[in-house]
Amino acid sequence: MSVRDTVAILEALVGFDTTSRNSNLALIGWVENYLDRFGVAHERIFDATGAKANLWATIGPATAPGYILSGHTDVVPVDGQEWSHDPFHLAERDGRLFGRGAADMKGFLACCLAAVPEMVARPLAQPLHLAFSYDEEVGCVGVRGLIAKLERAKVKPIGCFVGEPTEMGVVIGHKAKRSLRVIVHGKTCHSSLAPTGVNAVEYAARLIVKIRDITDRLARHGARDPLYDVPFTTGHTGTVHGGTALNIVPDACVFEFEFRSIAADDLDVLVNEVRAYARDVLEPEMKTVAPQSGIAFEVKSGFPGLELSDRADVVHLAKKLAGQGQHSKVAYGTEAGLFDAAGISTVVIGPGSIDQAHKADEFIAVAELEKCGTFLDHLVAHCRRGAAASPVHL
Repeated sequence: MSVRDTVAILEALVGFDTTSRNSNLALIGWVENYLDRFGVAHERIFDATGAKANLWATIGPATAPGYILSGHTDVVPVDGQEWSHDPFHLAERDGRLFGRGAADMKGFLACCLAAVPEMVARPLAQPLHLAFSYDEEVGCVGVRGLIAKLERAKVKPIGCFVGEPTEMGVVIGHKAKRSLRVIVHGKTCHSSLAPTGVNAVEYAARLIVKIRDITDRLARHGARDPLYDVPFTTGHTGTVHGGTALNIVPDACVFEFEFRSIAADDLDVLVNEVRAYARDVLEPEMKTVAPQSGIAFEVKSGFPGLELSDRADVVHLAKKLAGQGQHSKVAYGTEAGLFDAAGISTVVIGPGSIDQAHKADEFIAVAELEKCGTFLDHLVAHCRRGAAASPVHL
């Protein structure tokens, strides 16, 4: 695979502002035109509005089980960040390529597209599928429609590689996530008459303290998985909004929180503990003053964790293709858990470092693209040999 071609493709992809609040259709159209040059058939799977789409393309025999190369097209906002250059124009300095999404994860998409000519050059015994999704950054939303299509397929892929930035390390697990918005309804009054009102901010604060107590308990005494850098389940409150003036008892407060769990912990159990405290402890107090007051919960987003055996065939293959024997787990979430839950064994492996993601002056090293290119070259060779052939030896 030509790294020069990869960089040229990455430059084009970075040039599309596919922040999750925007449509990704212009980028999808560019990719489709590129695939058309090589005679690769493709399909869009739209969202409900028609403003966004996943892209699915197959190279090789659709009647045989093969492998998915999966990545998301959306990026996080640049709002409030101080970039040294236009974030949607690729810039190269000292072997690094700067631009929003360069690491997370348009670098991987560029590598996959640069490998397409090699994929079509000679027949594959096992197909390779490109799965480019939308709205991963806001809860792994878009890929669900694509996976629903795969679940109805007569022939399922036997493995998937999700190209999040791992510096081409083999990742076999990530935490599950559940995030919720909490709306506290109180009763307003003048602050001099505070006992006659229900202070929504204060009741929100008490619930936030409960979430922190659960989090502290998990940190001190919870289950452990040493393959994670943070080896236990975590909780976190990220935003709080309430009140208008100091001399007004606030009647509304909204906050958002999340749990990220290792496989040993159940997200439903943790969330239900928070709900029960609100229902059984806080709301009865609130309603004695104002029967109409209460606490409502809305699930914002969530995704399953990934927990793959290190003995799985796709893990063994990934290590062979990447030329390494180690594996790890990561705290951040990916679409891999959704693929795996659909019965498609999935490894997370891609170029670049997660340390660069979501920051100003996000970058990916050219050397990382080269490593990914080598991985894909080996995968193409493996798929030409077919499932019955001996594995690739590096």
